[in-house]
Amino acid sequence: MQDLTQRHIPLKGASNFRDLGGYVAHAGRRVKWRTIFRSDHLANLEPEDLTQLQNLGVQRAFDFRGVEESQAQAYAWPQIKRLSLSIEPTVVQRLQAQYLTGKPLTAADALDAMQTTYRDFVKTDSNRFAQLFEHLLDQADPLLFHCTAGKDRTGLAAALILTALGVSQADIWQDYLLTNQLYKRNSTGAATLSPDVMKIVWEVQESFLNAALDEIQIRHNGIHNYLHSQLGLTPAAISRLQSLYLV
Repeated sequence: MQDLTQRHIPLKGASNFRDLGGYVAHAGRRVKWRTIFRSDHLANLEPEDLTQLQNLGVQRAFDFRGVEESQAQAYAWPQIKRLSLSIEPTVVQRLQAQYLTGKPLTAADALDAMQTTYRDFVKTDSNRFAQLFEHLLDQADPLLFHCTAGKDRTGLAAALILTALGVSQADIWQDYLLTNQLYKRNSTGAATLSPDVMKIVWEVQESFLNAALDEIQIRHNGIHNYLHSQLGLTPAAISRLQSLYLV
């Protein structure tokens, strides 16, 4: 994997902002640097952060956060066009609903909630990932996509993009798991949930992404069929995507 100092772009208002460039992809080519970025939310960016994004040429941000999330931590930066690809969060809501029944919440409950959420991304939210690919195919100017922590909705989206570009599974997993090194959780969260539960909610594990991949296998007989049938990535679209984002 490329040096983390080149991949991770430190910002004062976002901890999980990074570049998808540099990975070896289809036919030995590499993903272009400084073209596709993934991040946690942008509501806390400071003026120097915005200058850095402007220097990177980022003009579009694709926001996977749900309606209440995006309203609670809204942003409207003049040089960045925000486009909503809303996927409603469910993990904390599931756990809080169980808490209200009086049943003690355990780490196993949190693990199950995370895996269920990833399966739901495939079952109900594939249209949002398809829309992101439509924008990627429309033009190749620098862009970013994000959710709240930049780890689950964003993590699956990044894995799908890298898969379509022909990046190895090993590098896709490394990219996914980088959140555990980079993301610094803010004070938001459910006060009613115990630290061991919240630790699982705010990290990534292989079993989370595997839950989505297993659902893709069950429902669509493999990720490449899923890319084609659900996300609209025909062979021609894959070829165009690779021509736009590989060097």
